[in-house]
This record gives sequence, C-alpha cells and structure tokens, in this order.
Amino acid sequence: MTGAGAGHAVEHVGLPKMESSSSTRSGCCNPVKKPGPVTMDHVLLALRESREERDIRIRSLFNFFDAANTGYLDYTQIESGLSALQIPAEYKYARDLLKVCDANRDGRVDYQEFRRYMDDKEMELYKIFQSIDVEHNGCILPEELWDALVKAGIEISDEELARFVEHVDKDNNGIITFEEWRDFLLLYPHEATIENIYHHWERVCLVDIGEQAVIPEGISKHVKRSKYFIAGGIAGAASRTATAPLDRLKVVLQVQTTQARLVPTIRKIWKEEGLLGFFRGNGLNVLKVAPESAIKFYAYEILKNAIGDFMGENKDDIGAAGRLLAGGMAGAVAQTAIYPLDLVKTRLQTCACEGGKAPKLGTLTKDILVHEGPRAFYKGLVPSLLGIIPYAGIDLAAYETLKDLSKTYILHESEPGALVQLGCGTISGALGATCVYPLQVVRTRMQAEAAYQGMSDVFRRTLRKEGYRGFYKGIFPNLLKVVPAASITYLVYETMKKSLELG
Repeated sequence: MTGAGAGHAVEHVGLPKMESSSSTRSGCCNPVKKPGPVTMDHVLLALRESREERDIRIRSLFNFFDAANTGYLDYTQIESGLSALQIPAEYKYARDLLKVCDANRDGRVDYQEFRRYMDDKEMELYKIFQSIDVEHNGCILPEELWDALVKAGIEISDEELARFVEHVDKDNNGIITFEEWRDFLLLYPHEATIENIYHHWERVCLVDIGEQAVIPEGISKHVKRSKYFIAGGIAGAASRTATAPLDRLKVVLQVQTTQARLVPTIRKIWKEEGLLGFFRGNGLNVLKVAPESAIKFYAYEILKNAIGDFMGENKDDIGAAGRLLAGGMAGAVAQTAIYPLDLVKTRLQTCACEGGKAPKLGTLTKDILVHEGPRAFYKGLVPSLLGIIPYAGIDLAAYETLKDLSKTYILHESEPGALVQLGCGTISGALGATCVYPLQVVRTRMQAEAAYQGMSDVFRRTLRKEGYRGFYKGIFPNLLKVVPAASITYLVYETMKKSLELG
C-alpha cells in the first residue's frame, strides 16, 4: 500500500479529496517556526489548513472507506477502499492498518479510532519531515533526503533518488512539501522511520505505472545490514562467555555413557583443572559463536525480508510460520558455516587432561586431520542440522512472537524493556532447547568419539545401554546455560541494534 495511492488515486478516480484546501498551492513551501513540542497546530500551519477543514477532510476519507455507511470499518471495507484507491495488492497493508487503528481490539474501527490514528500519524509524519528538512524552509530538497538516507546507512544512487522524489512530488517541481509527504505516507501503518519509508518506496517501485515491473538497479544496498553482523557477534560472544562453565558441564555429561551425575562432575573438573577448567574451550567457543551468532541474526533479518516480499507483507508481519522458516534456515546456514570449529571445541572440552593442562588447539586440530581426514570435521553435522533448524526456528520465532504479545497485551504498544526481553528470551530458549536436546546428545557423541559409525549407530547404542534417559543426559546444566544464554544474547542484541541504529 502506498500513500502515493492515497494522494494521487483519490484525484484520479474522482473520490472525496484527502488534500487540504491548499492543494492548488502545494508547490509553495510553508516554513513553520512555531517553537516547542510537536502539536496539531504545527501540522495545521504546515498544511495551511484550519481545524474545521481538517475535520471535513478526515470525515470524508472515513466515509469513503465506509461505503456501506455502517459507521465503522472492518477488514473487508479497508481492503475494498484501498483497492478503490488503485493501490496494488502487492504493497497495501489492509490488515496492518486495521490492527493499528483498532484500539479496543474488537475487529473494527469506528470514527474516533480512525481519527486518533490520523492525528497520531500526521504528527509522526511532521516530526520526521522536520528532521529531514534541516534548513526548515517547509519543504524537503533532494539533497536533504539523500543526507537523511545516508545517515540511516542507506546507499542510493542519483537515479534512485530522482525516482524517489518524483514519486512523492505530485506537482513535479523538484521538492517535497509536507502535504505531498503526508499523502505519500498517511495510510502507511508502520512506524515512519527513514528506513521504513525507504523500504516502503522500494515496494512501490516494484510495481511501476507501466505494464512492466521496474526494479531499480542497486536497490537494497544497505550499509546498515552489515551492522547486524556486529550486533549478533557481540551478543553471542557475551552470552557464551557468561555461561561457559555450564557449557563445559553439559558437554562432559553428554559424552558419559555411564551414570551421569552433576555434582561429582563439578568436583572432578575443579580438582583436576581448577577454576579455569570450567572455561576450557571458551576461547574457541567465542571464536565459534561470534560469527555463528552474527551469521544467524544477519541471515534471519535477510530471510524475513525475503519471506515478507514473497508473502506481500512487511518483514515484521510474516507470522509465526514465516518466522519459524526464517529462523530455521538462518540457524542451518550459521551452523554449517562454523561446524568444524564446533567439532574441535567439543574435542577440546572432552579429551583427557594431562597434568591439568588442556591440549594445544593446533595439535588437536592436526591430529584430527591426520588420523581421521577432512571429513571428520563434519561428523555429526546431520543431527546438528536436524536439531538446529527446529531449535533456531522455535527460539527466534517464539522470542519475536512473545515480544509482540507483550507489546499488545501487557505494554499496550510501547517498546519492551530489558526485563521483558529477558523473559521472552528465557522462555523461547528453554522451549527450543528442550525440543531438540536428544539430537544434541547424538551430535556431541559423534563429535567426541571416532568409534561411532554414524547417527543411527549412536541412537541404537545409546538406547540399548542407557535407555531413553540417555538422550537427556546433561539437560539440567544445558537449561541452566541456555536460559541465561538466550536471554543475554537477545538483551545484548536488542541493545546493540539500538546503539547501531538498527531500529
């Protein structure tokens, strides 16, 4: 859906005008120098519109959607209204618009709810308009728009910039007035950040006015995307270091084929290696988990965009199934990329310790290569992928779903804080880890022991000697590790996203 459709198409099809009475003067810039916090007075001054004129405009737009004169709007009416505005189905957001307007969650929008959305949206659009209009002359110049995009980490060519301005600039005078800006974005239900506005324009440009789709060359070249690597890497390294002792305990317990007991294992590590024994392999773990976490989060964001484009939705509105798919695929890509490091880390944590000293990493890696061959570095990859796909899918999807639920039902659309993020990460991490834990045990045993003949051999021998309980050895320290690890990862990731201005 595009506000361009909201502004232009109304004129084209002869429906009630959404523009203010100043539409004939839209080419004239109108600087607003009124001081203080943004209020509706700023909006009215920028539009050269009285309160009465604005009331008539908003009522006319509501009546246009309410063609049946029911006094409220439901999904079908909004969908029909957007179609009547000649807004192509590929980029309209009828369901999202209903959701953001429907304050009492009764599935329909009355005039007061619609009016509240219009008030909030026009003030939101005025704020970002003013932030881009650095000269405060009442209009956005192409160079000001380019500067704003660059500051947001978005690369855009001169041709793309010209196309952007041309699309919003109704009277083709080379500048964007607030009225044109409003018409472009008024019915866009998502937060009006510069990145969201750019993505919205991208979607608009995928469907050109002509018969052939035009995809601007170089679109989506975002400097910002690389920042997901940084955010994900720091989040993974921080959480893994904080939970390193629990990871060492989990791995040691997983490879024990006799009765696995937590307290004796802790005493044995302490006696033989001291405090540093609980951090054995953590350096390699961080070396492994930083790129793994970075790749996972980066791939997840990219895949959400791809799935959203395929479904004709915003990436944040692809639903639980879309998030499961994106999360699972992202986990698989990340796991495959760093798997040799994971295998070496497991060997380092489980091999015999001579004189309280862990073996040297280079020697251990060379021994694996010489005695078992290059393929040994991928032992256990199949059960690892079988485990990581549902784990990453459940973990990432559950986290975002829980975060959305908390925003809707607990926080009432405000952003979740650290405690809520920790809580969502705790539940999602525990849920994902418990579901796939038997596959983790199989993978760890294949990594640690060269004697196993494959995944089915591990299953048979474990089931025969230890029963079903054998597949859950070490689950207690694993949950003690996964829960805080997931929580810390998501908390640090969200913090880094804000620090790096990733939204």
